[in-house]
Amino acid sequence: MRPLLLLVLALACSSTPPEAPPNLAAHAHRLDDYTPLMRAIGDAHLVLLGEATHGTHEFYVERAKITQQLITEKKFTGVALEADGSDAERIDRYVRGESTDRSAAEALRGFEDFPRWMWRNQEFADLVEWIRRHNDSLPANEPKVGVYGLDLYGLEESRAALKALASPRNADEQFAKEQHARVVKNAEEYYREEQRGVVSTWNLRDRHMVETMAALQQFLIQRNGRDHIVVWAHNSHVGDARATSRARYNEWNMGQLVREHWPRGASFTVGFTTHTGTVMAASEWGGAPRVQQLRESMRGSHGALLHETGLARFYLILSEIEERAVRTPRQQRAVGVIYLPFQEATAHYFAATLAEQFDAVIHIDETTAVTALP
Repeated sequence: MRPLLLLVLALACSSTPPEAPPNLAAHAHRLDDYTPLMRAIGDAHLVLLGEATHGTHEFYVERAKITQQLITEKKFTGVALEADGSDAERIDRYVRGESTDRSAAEALRGFEDFPRWMWRNQEFADLVEWIRRHNDSLPANEPKVGVYGLDLYGLEESRAALKALASPRNADEQFAKEQHARVVKNAEEYYREEQRGVVSTWNLRDRHMVETMAALQQFLIQRNGRDHIVVWAHNSHVGDARATSRARYNEWNMGQLVREHWPRGASFTVGFTTHTGTVMAASEWGGAPRVQQLRESMRGSHGALLHETGLARFYLILSEIEERAVRTPRQQRAVGVIYLPFQEATAHYFAATLAEQFDAVIHIDETTAVTALP
């Protein structure tokens, strides 16, 4: 036998056998049964629901189903959005029956700035109508569910609101005044920091959202005797930044700060992934939204890994899984309000370790775009 062939055989025999493909399908839960997810959430007071894009129908629908179950079964009384407080106040008045708006779609017209479709869509309007009906059905002594904004972009709107609330007359108005004052302070700093770079403004924005959420919890305790809040924001905000490649740039986010400053078990985070489909997104900041084809997930990424299960719709509770597949860094797709399919690898992917980033992940293999309201 030739020496070269002997060497090849020796190397083949001594090499480590390839890792067996993960059997993630064995751990999958059906999306028509969130009972195991509710058990995993347990007594958590903060449930953070992510999304892999800002324009996917299925993500909104599943978040709505989980939110409804948290409200009816676990008595959550706050729904907090990655949205400006001034815009969310109009929705809050509607779900409480305190506004002149005749429908959820009308209440959502407060979202006038780019990206309107992120909240002015039929999927979110359906949830707003459900919360209104839920509140209307409650006994007089039961606390109503409120809708609140966590973001800081509405600087001028908050300045105007502060003038209108110069002399607050009740606890609700006092809380609103404090929230608007926080927006003005942090938004002014945010716009000054824009000149320094993305990481600085990102950190400031997520810190503001966590400060706002903490203040909201205290307010809900005073008003309702409960501080249970479900948060709707992008995966990149709710997933622990320490489990991603963004940490090397000293970038933090809401998910990390919540885990650092709230006791263990006080929060639970759900991420979302997809393999392909369509998405509502613009091609540039301020541009018109349109339905775009979402490219198939990158080979070796989390989306591709979950696609390989062969299951169309499922979720994983990550503490139940020991496979290395969810405990190894992989590429993860993040699409915000802008989608650049021909720059996807550089514009929309970053490395992340799924089991350290989220407590559970929902995968919908082929997704569709949200329905924007006219």
